[in-house]
Amino acid sequence: MASTRALLLVCEFRMKKPRKKRRRKRPAADLEATYICDSCGEEIVVPVDISAGSRQDYVEDCPVCCHPMTLHIAIDPDGEAHVEGEHE
Repeated sequence: MASTRALLLVCEFRMKKPRKKRRRKRPAADLEATYICDSCGEEIVVPVDISAGSRQDYVEDCPVCCHPMTLHIAIDPDGEAHVEGEHE
């Protein structure tokens, strides 16, 4: 009788439906913008965090030439981002 019960438990365990995968929330940085580096002339793509407000200023090194750039970001009411970069 114990072996029959164990067999039933194994069958029930295998018949359970798999859990649905939870979708992760997308990060707020789902917008990208570009600027031209003043030092090397390369076009740089930067992620824009829309949760940080419609006007943002921060310093980021150019990934090509490593010079620090001050980025000024403005987000339109339509959701379009505009970036201006200048030497720090």
